Amino acid sequence: MTDLLAAANAPGSPQGRFWGLIPCAGVGARAIPPGAPTPDLPKQYHPVAGQPLVLHTLAAFAGVQRLAGTLVAVAPNDHFLDTYRSAAWWHLPCGGATRAETVIGGLKALLARGAAQHDWVLVHDAARCLVTTAQIDHLIDECERDSVGGLLAHKLPDTLKTAVTGANGVRVAATVDRSDKWLAQTPQMFRLGVLLDALVRMGAVATDEASAMEALGHRPKLVPGGAQNFKVTYPDDFALAEAVLTQRGGSATLERFKGKRDAVHPTGNPFF
Repeated sequence: MTDLLAAANAPGSPQGRFWGLIPCAGVGARAIPPGAPTPDLPKQYHPVAGQPLVLHTLAAFAGVQRLAGTLVAVAPNDHFLDTYRSAAWWHLPCGGATRAETVIGGLKALLARGAAQHDWVLVHDAARCLVTTAQIDHLIDECERDSVGGLLAHKLPDTLKTAVTGANGVRVAATVDRSDKWLAQTPQMFRLGVLLDALVRMGAVATDEASAMEALGHRPKLVPGGAQNFKVTYPDDFALAEAVLTQRGGSATLERFKGKRDAVHPTGNPFF
């Protein structure tokens, strides 16, 4: 298969090759306003700045020349990306009912496509469409020689409260020291084999890859990301994401893919 030949010659490091994995099988229920009907498309396919949200995410990954390839793990019977094929990434219906199941399916698919147990995988939320190529490259630089791996994260800027719910509504219970608190972001970068084992052991309760690694006793490295690398989760987030993309010049995605379905990956690797 052409993708196996490409993987064999893909750029990497003595520490292993690098793969992107985008779990893209959710429906984004929190993005639906209360009382609104269920939309025809999951949130990752909603248009933002003129393109489906996930394409902005994939444009950032397409710019990372060290990646051997990027797999988008979609739900069974999801054919949305069939018309957006690119040499920079490919998609497979290996998604599951939970994020953890989708990532497990994606990791197994990467192994089947020629990835090695010791290769690095960068797992990134499809809905974090404001991540930049520079941030992904910085994570690789910081983690490729680390014994565990790590994740982009943002030091908590706001005062943090705990709450109690009672007859008088939701009230403040206490103020929490924020000096050592970080907001976990993605990508999260770990060895493929170790991460797969960690997720299988922890199961569906794993809300991100770092928590599964932590459950095995590892301490992932925190790499500063940025406030703009937020996950589009609630209805208002779409407008904010569009504003940021517009401020950036709006068209990094079109520039990356040249507006064509047969765009060439920066490394020249053929995945189709």
